[in-house]
Amino acid sequence: MQLKFNVTGMTCAACSARVEKVATQIPGVEKAEVNLLAGTMSVNANERTVIPQILAAIEKAGYGATVMGDTPVNRAPADNSLPEMKRRIIYSAIFLVVLMYFTMGHMIHLPMPGWYHGDENALVAVLVQLFLTLPVLYWNRAYYRKGIRSLLHRSPNMDSLIAVGSGAAFVYGVVALFRMAYAMGNNQMDVVVYYSQNLYFESAAMILTLVTLGKYLETRAKKKTGDAISRLMDLNPKTATVRRNDINIELPIEQVVVGDTVIIRAGGRIPVDGTILSGRATVDQSALTGESIPVEKSVGDSIAAGTTNLEGYLEMCADRVGEDTTLFQIIRMVEEAGGSKAPIARLADKIAGIFVPVVMTIAAITFFVWLFSEQSLEFALNMAISVLVISCPCALGLATPVAIMVGTGRAAGMGVLFRNAEALENLHKIDTVVLDKTGTLTKGQPEVTDVIPAAVTETELLMIAASLEEKSEHPFATAIINKAISLPKKKVSDFQVLPGRGVRGIIDGTEYLGGNRRLMEEIGISVPDFHQLTEKGKTPLYFASRQAYLGAIAAADVLKTDSVSAVQAMHRLNLDVIMLTGDNAATGGAIGDIAGISNIISDVLPGDKAGVISDLQKLGHRVLMVGDGINDAPALATADVSMAIGNGTDIAVESADVVLMNNSLCGVAQAVELSKATIRNIKQNLFWAFFYNSLGIPIAAGILYPGLGIALSPMIGAAAMSMSSVFVVTNALRLRWFRTKTRLKASQKAEIIKEKRTMTTVINVEGMMCPHCKARVESVCKEVPGATDAVVNLQAKTVTVTGDVDLNTVKKAILDAGYEIVE
Repeated sequence: MQLKFNVTGMTCAACSARVEKVATQIPGVEKAEVNLLAGTMSVNANERTVIPQILAAIEKAGYGATVMGDTPVNRAPADNSLPEMKRRIIYSAIFLVVLMYFTMGHMIHLPMPGWYHGDENALVAVLVQLFLTLPVLYWNRAYYRKGIRSLLHRSPNMDSLIAVGSGAAFVYGVVALFRMAYAMGNNQMDVVVYYSQNLYFESAAMILTLVTLGKYLETRAKKKTGDAISRLMDLNPKTATVRRNDINIELPIEQVVVGDTVIIRAGGRIPVDGTILSGRATVDQSALTGESIPVEKSVGDSIAAGTTNLEGYLEMCADRVGEDTTLFQIIRMVEEAGGSKAPIARLADKIAGIFVPVVMTIAAITFFVWLFSEQSLEFALNMAISVLVISCPCALGLATPVAIMVGTGRAAGMGVLFRNAEALENLHKIDTVVLDKTGTLTKGQPEVTDVIPAAVTETELLMIAASLEEKSEHPFATAIINKAISLPKKKVSDFQVLPGRGVRGIIDGTEYLGGNRRLMEEIGISVPDFHQLTEKGKTPLYFASRQAYLGAIAAADVLKTDSVSAVQAMHRLNLDVIMLTGDNAATGGAIGDIAGISNIISDVLPGDKAGVISDLQKLGHRVLMVGDGINDAPALATADVSMAIGNGTDIAVESADVVLMNNSLCGVAQAVELSKATIRNIKQNLFWAFFYNSLGIPIAAGILYPGLGIALSPMIGAAAMSMSSVFVVTNALRLRWFRTKTRLKASQKAEIIKEKRTMTTVINVEGMMCPHCKARVESVCKEVPGATDAVVNLQAKTVTVTGDVDLNTVKKAILDAGYEIVE
C-alpha cells in the first residue's frame, strides 16, 4: 500500500536524501520517494502499522512529519513563507547597506563621520560593524537552527554549509575584536591596525542576505511549478444550483449528492460529472481535454465537472460528485506524476546524499592546505568559507523535480496525463508505436461509405433500407439509419432477423430483404461482386425484393478525421508505426494504406496482442502501445509505455501509463514531443548543476590563485550559489510555454466540429399535465422526418427534439396533437 506524508524542515537535496534513507531503513518499507518541492513523501509499505515508526524516524533525523489524506490539494510550494522571507530580506538589506557603507565607503570616497576615523577609533569601528551584523544574524537565525541541528543528527545539509560558513566569518570577527581590545590595552597598535583591516562581519551579513534573496527568488519561481494544479483546482465551482422538491437552491459543492438535478446556465461551470436530462449547450472542454473546439451537448450526453457552458441551458443528473469526478482524478494523477521521481534523477540523488559531507571535507582540506602553505590564517579561512557557501546541493536536488512538475502540468493542459515521472522519461526513448485499429485509428463504429442503387433511386434505396434496419441491432443497421436520418421511415410488418444473413420485412405489402451475398443467393437474386469495395475494407449490404435486386449500401469503420495527420506526425519523429488488428489482411491493408501505415499485423486475437509486443521487444525495439485502455490491457501491460486514448469522461484512467483525455490520435506525437522536451530540460539542469559545482568549488578553494592570483570572495560565492538554484528553476519553467509542432489543420478541425455537433431544438409547450401528455408529445415529435429522439420535461414545460428537423413541421405536429406552443 502507498502512504503519504507531509515533511517539514527540508531545504535541499541532502535533506530529501536523508529522509528517504531513514524511511527505507524501517522494516516493512519497500520504497520511499520525497518530493522536495511539495514537501511530501510517498512510501510503499506492507501495512499501515509502520506509520508511527516512520514518523519517529523522520523526527529523529531532525525533520517534522504528519500523515496526509488522499484528497488532492493545491500545494503551491512554500507559499506561506514568501511574506516572511520578504520581510527578512528587507530588514537584512537595510542593515547590510549601512554596514557596507562603514566597511567599504572609504574605498569610493564617501564621507565618513569623524568618530569612525583613525587608529585610535578602530575599536569603535569594529563595535559598529558588530552591532550592525547582529540583527542580520538574528533575522536569519533559521539557517543556524536547522543547520546545526542537522550537524548534530549527522545529516548535514545546505543550511549546515551556510551556518558553518557565515558562522565562521562572524566568530572570526568576534575573536578579532577581543584581540584588538587586548592589543590596544597593551599599546600594540600594529596588531590593532591589522585586525581592523581584516574583519569578516560584512561577509557574514552578506552571505546570509544573498542566500535569503536567492531562496526568495527560488521559492517564487517554484511556486509557479504548481500553477497547473492551481488552475485545475480553480475549475471546480464553489457552489451549485440544485433542484430539490421543485425548488432551485444554491448549495456548497460539497453538499451535492449523486442523483441531484443540477442546473447550469450560460457562462456557468459544470460542478459534477453527470448526464444531461434536458436542454442543450455549447460546452468548452479545453481545460480537461486540451481541445480548444467547443462541443455541442444535448439530452443523454455525458458532461464532466470543470467544463464550461458557453451558451445554452442545461439540467443534468449528478452521476459522480466530489473526489469521484473526472476533474479530481486528473488532479490526483497530475499531483502523483509531479511528485514522483524519474530514473534519470537517481545519479543526482546518490550524489546529493554525500554532497554536503564531501564539501565540508573539501573546505577543511582547503583551510589546512593554505594555512600550511605559509598563507595567513585570514586567507585560509576566507578560502574555506568560500568553498562552503559556493557549493549548491539545491541545484542538484531541483534539477529533475522542477522539470517533472512543470512538464506534467503542461501535459495536463494539453490533455495528456502521465501516471508517473518514469512514464514521462521512458516515452522519449520509444522507437516503435503500435496502434490498435478499432477505436484508436478508426472511429470504432461503422459509417455508410457508398450507396449504389440498381432498380430504385438512391433515396428510395436508403428509405427502404433504413425502414427495414430500424428494428435491427446490428452496427451496420445504425450506420444506415444515421445516413437516412432526414428521410421518412415506412412502417415494417412481419419483421424477422435472419441469423448470419440479414433481415426481412414487409413494407406496403411488398416483402423486402437486406443482408449479405449468402442471403441473396438463397432467394435466387444475382448481385454484383464489389471487389473494389472489399479491397478497401468496406462491407456491402445487398437489398432486394423477391422479384428484383434493388441495390447495395457499403459501410466501414472509417478512420478518425485526424488519424492520417497523426501518423504523419509520428513518422516526422522517426517513429516506426505498426497497426495491430484482428481484421483480415485485406481490411487491415485497406485501412493502413489510407492512414499511411505500411507495417500491418492482421488477424491478431486480443489475447495474442501482448505476444506481438514481446516479439518486438526481443528485437530490441522500445514499444509504445496505444489502445482503448480496456480491451487491450495485456498488450498495454507488456509495452515499455502504454497509452490509453479516450474521450475525456469515459476513459479508464487506471489502465495505462499515459492517458489522452481527448479522442485525438495527434496526442501521441504531442506526448512524445513533450517527453523529449522535458528530458532535454532535465539534462540541461543536471549539466548546469554538475558543471557549476565542479567548476565553482575548485575556484573557491583557490586553484587559480597560485598562477593567476584570483581568489574568490565569500560574498561572491554566496551570490553564485543563490543564483545557481534560481537558474535551474527558471530553466524548468520554460516548459510552461512548450508548444507542440503537431497541430490539426483548419479543415480537420472543421470536420471534427461537424462530427461532434448534434442538432437539437427546444420548444416551450403549454397544456402538458401528466405522463400521458409527455408520452403523446414525445411520440408525435419522434414521427417528424429527421427526428432521432424527443424528450419532454414536464416541470419546465419543454420538449427537446434531437435530429435534423424542420422547426415548423415539429410545431405543427405538436399543435395537431392538441397542445399549445409558447414562443
